Amino acid sequence: MEEATLNNNILAKLSDKFGEKVTAVSEPYGLLSFATTKDVIVNVLSFLKNELKFNFLTDITAVHYPGKDHGIAVVYHLNNMVEKVRIRIKVFISEQNPTIPTATTVWKGANWMERETYDLFGVRFEGHPDLRRILNMDDLGVHPMLKQYPLEDPNRVDKKDEFFGR
Repeated sequence: MEEATLNNNILAKLSDKFGEKVTAVSEPYGLLSFATTKDVIVNVLSFLKNELKFNFLTDITAVHYPGKDHGIAVVYHLNNMVEKVRIRIKVFISEQNPTIPTATTVWKGANWMERETYDLFGVRFEGHPDLRRILNMDDLGVHPMLKQYPLEDPNRVDKKDEFFGR
């Protein structure tokens, strides 16, 4: 089946089931992408897995948008291996209270992906069986992928204009 037809069928089924909870639909490079809310994300993931046969959780990660109302987007990538179609789901959450329900109830493999996302972005996955840092030290007080700090050290001498004739 053609990619656009598959995407339209998937979107129609999602819209029938979840209605206005499916928003911001786009298809960059043929990849069906949409946003939903954290109160239905587990239901959406379960529906995609059980009804639409998206049987492979490729990735869970996050993106930080500093200064926006919903400063963090939790991003899920799923794959239907039979029909060879991929999908991207985004859930925007507050930077001040970055919590979202765990996907480990749908996929056991979400465990490590959620731990990595927690470690790097500070997203707390409610109901996660073992949410702790996976890459950084336990006593590290920050989440390195949040854009809360200057990108460069202003005291670096090799970046001074006078060294470059400016």
